[in-house]
Amino acid sequence: MARSLDEDDVRSRPGRHKSRPRSKDRPTHETAVVGTVTTVDRGRFTVALDVGSGRLIHAIKARELGRKGIVVGDRVDLVGDCTGEAGSQARIIRRAERSSALRRTADDADPIERVIVANATQLAVVCATTNPSPNLALIDRAIVAAIDAGLRPLLIVTKADLADPSGVERAYRALSEPPLDLGLFTVAHRSPSAELKNALTHQTTVMLGESGVGKSTLVNALVPGTNRSTGDVNLVTGKGRHTSTSVLALPLPTGGWIIDTPGVRSFGLGNVDRQHVLAGFPEFTVLFADCPRSCSHDEAECALTAWVPGQPVAVQARVRSLRRLLGTLNERGFD
Repeated sequence: MARSLDEDDVRSRPGRHKSRPRSKDRPTHETAVVGTVTTVDRGRFTVALDVGSGRLIHAIKARELGRKGIVVGDRVDLVGDCTGEAGSQARIIRRAERSSALRRTADDADPIERVIVANATQLAVVCATTNPSPNLALIDRAIVAAIDAGLRPLLIVTKADLADPSGVERAYRALSEPPLDLGLFTVAHRSPSAELKNALTHQTTVMLGESGVGKSTLVNALVPGTNRSTGDVNLVTGKGRHTSTSVLALPLPTGGWIIDTPGVRSFGLGNVDRQHVLAGFPEFTVLFADCPRSCSHDEAECALTAWVPGQPVAVQARVRSLRRLLGTLNERGFD
């Protein structure tokens, strides 16, 4: 005879429907502490807290941040274990609005930008007088990138005791006047001048340059005790060996931050517009008045074409940089 079934015979999956109902309300985290991201390593962040004399703590992103990216220089709110003791870990629950964002692309044809540093106020491109030779194209690109990000550009020429820096200085001295106001400094015997230190004080400055130009040596001199790795130039290729492998923000003893970046050999400007490119070459503006209408600045009738012969080598290199960048814009269909 068939037995009637009751609720005891119904198989259920314990706990599946007994979890706490979800709420749309999110915690306000009113007790969150504030800090600045100093380095990023595979999804983990080191943060210098505003309180406790810049105590460094380790953190991860909280789920409520979603896909919002966090980079060096970001101002963030944190909860959890903010003691900084061994094994402690906090959570980043908010990212403040950025005042600036330095971006780059893999190359000029790449439309995907990557934010390198947030909230900087200056971009210092570092080049050497020799070993390796000055990469003027990289300097020009860094200046345009600074303008695009709303940062003041600086040019720091190192190894001035090993070779004459006047050639590089001559090419960029005109940019030290308005409207660009480029900060131009030289470093000899690995010792930054008082003028350079003053220009960096109370600023957040990104250091950019090729490997081997003395960038990490300069950072070590500006922030004693840092011990950033330094290296020599490869005698076969003439290129520097990568020593810094990550972006790192360091507090200056006089106030402000230095943000050291790994050595670069190129800097993609995939989404920079024509106006910002031209703003990076203000010394040529007066010549453009004599150009034909709708001049591309890379044609026989361009005023630059008749003017450039006889100019110093570094100035001619600046013209080539401008034309190369404008040519890239034309290929991308920018006006």
